[in-house]
Amino acid sequence: MGADIAAIVQKNARFTAKGQVASYIPELAKQDPSLLGLCLMHTDGRTQCFGDFDKKFTMQSVVKVAVFLSALLDNSLPSLFRKINISPTADGFNSIVSLETKSDKKPLNPFINSGAIVSLSMVAGGTPQDKFERVLGLLQRITGNPTLEVNEAVYRSERATGDRNRALAYYMKSTGILECPVEPLLDAYFRLCSVEADCRDIASLACFLARNGVTAAGETLAGRDTCRLVKAVMSTCGMYDGSGDFAALVGIPAKSGVGGGILGVVPGRCGVGVLGPALDEHGNSLAGVMLLHDLSEAFDWSIY
Repeated sequence: MGADIAAIVQKNARFTAKGQVASYIPELAKQDPSLLGLCLMHTDGRTQCFGDFDKKFTMQSVVKVAVFLSALLDNSLPSLFRKINISPTADGFNSIVSLETKSDKKPLNPFINSGAIVSLSMVAGGTPQDKFERVLGLLQRITGNPTLEVNEAVYRSERATGDRNRALAYYMKSTGILECPVEPLLDAYFRLCSVEADCRDIASLACFLARNGVTAAGETLAGRDTCRLVKAVMSTCGMYDGSGDFAALVGIPAKSGVGGGILGVVPGRCGVGVLGPALDEHGNSLAGVMLLHDLSEAFDWSIY
């Protein structure tokens, strides 16, 4: 099986030349577009790693899974859903359109930028720094990696160029969806997006969801129903406006980030961590999506 997977990774490496690294955050433009890494963490404890699996990258929107999970753990569903919907979108991940046109003014889902910012505002903590530490601490416990930390250069780059996120946040402040000061919350959000990880860390988080809330060390940190909801929203919203195509072609709950990461969950079987910084038009790893398609075909991963 390992040789088969290695061959699939090698086959899809050619797609790294067809995408583009994210450039709207200047520090991300420095990434090597030729990288392609994969880690599979099976629910029985086996781990398989291939390609550039040990290269560090910033989680970017993959961290929204941990933010949403934290918000779910810290709030009742009715209170959370008073602020956020769980509907798919055909708009880009940083679009402001739906905030203006929907009568309830709520973000469409927690995996677009506006929704993640609101989710973070609802995480337990008296200050945005407390909320940041709550999410980072949960990530460290889930992955078993206490060394996860912020890439300061990427954080500074995000903070300097984050005016679209500021526009989203201030608009939501004006409509009452956000009830806390904007700038400190956005600072915590930028820091979380800049947390640095590798494919093994991403696979660990994914495998936690595949195990319905149990870490590799056997610690239960979330309930089955909570994990089921996270995976359901990943299935419909996790790949931005490419989520429908991904569901049809790959068929697993997943969450991407513009740093090139993809977190994928094969429920009850394994967690998947992918790195491929060259992105497609949706902001998803191009080679990563093609790789996951071939793996899903080869090992019958689709949940549909």
